[in-house]
Amino acid sequence: MKRRPFFKTALTSIAVIGVNGVGTVFGNHLGRKEQISPLKKTYGDLRIRGPFPILSTPYLESGAVDYEVLAKEAEFVSRCGSPGMIWPQSGDSCDLLTLEEKLNGMEAIAKKMTGAKSTVAFGCQGKNTEEMVVTAKHIENLAAKYDAHIAIISRPPDDGKTQADLKNYYLELEKHVNRPVIIQTSGGTTYKGPGPSVDLLVELARHNPNVFGYIKEEFGNVNERMALQVAAKPVIHTVFSAWGGWQWLYQSRQIGTEGLITERPAYADLLAMIWEQMENGNANGTLDNLFSKLLLMLNMKEFVPGQDLRGPHLYILQKRGVFKNRLSRVYEKKNGKQIIPDRMILENQELSQLQIDEIESRFASLKQYLRI
Repeated sequence: MKRRPFFKTALTSIAVIGVNGVGTVFGNHLGRKEQISPLKKTYGDLRIRGPFPILSTPYLESGAVDYEVLAKEAEFVSRCGSPGMIWPQSGDSCDLLTLEEKLNGMEAIAKKMTGAKSTVAFGCQGKNTEEMVVTAKHIENLAAKYDAHIAIISRPPDDGKTQADLKNYYLELEKHVNRPVIIQTSGGTTYKGPGPSVDLLVELARHNPNVFGYIKEEFGNVNERMALQVAAKPVIHTVFSAWGGWQWLYQSRQIGTEGLITERPAYADLLAMIWEQMENGNANGTLDNLFSKLLLMLNMKEFVPGQDLRGPHLYILQKRGVFKNRLSRVYEKKNGKQIIPDRMILENQELSQLQIDEIESRFASLKQYLRI
């Protein structure tokens, strides 16, 4: 089935903004009319808002990517009611997968998400501009091949050293895509260059508001930068919280972020419920309680050291019938630093019985909020 350009199909879900800043979505992908953002004005494409959990990468016993489980995970996140998802974008999937593995994984997800409500934002970056262009063309081919809502997220290139480098990189990306691009301001585990300045982010959004104006902010003084970006609306469309979600509630209430990007797919339904309360002005008075449940799960890193992103959360994905195991590719540690290994290092994310008992106890408190 051929896919029309993103911006044409997006017309069915663009907000109609009134004097009170209320937008109403009539998206046929939602199957209903949905009132959104009674407390804030919304801009840009309304499908690029809300929680976009980064999918965790599953592996077979051989160490190869388990594409079947990856696609199942994408379906799980969508069924949980999350408006979007992202892959590949965490440190392990950006740095420890080959380009071929990333492209194959994207196709498995796009195929599975055909006809789904959620938007998939594919990670489009590389060691250099050339690798990014290969990825961008692949994403556009997938968008033409599958009837899925596809966007892009892109962090700075590994070889970026100046603001000019970053500007040229994103302008080159723009030449090859026909859909919104979320700019991730941090370059990840091995990146040593600068984050894009707020001025550059605004300049890009003015240059092409159909592509730019969507930001995952996680560089430097995050809250200060977010405040400047939110103040730049409507040129800037959506500013996402990041950093694991620890400051999501504060950043939403006090700064005006409009979603969260984090590797927490195991709690996609909880994230969706938190977002729904943010959108309706906490009409049910449950926002603080819902967010406290999320913090309860995030805080597991305090008793499972070194497994902040995967270990206990992969256990939950196993428990929820999504993952088969907790196998992970990992970085090599040298002189106290993480480096990309020359050869794959595959480890099982081990948990003691005491840790499992605590994870089970905490997860039990979430059961009333689970949709699947």
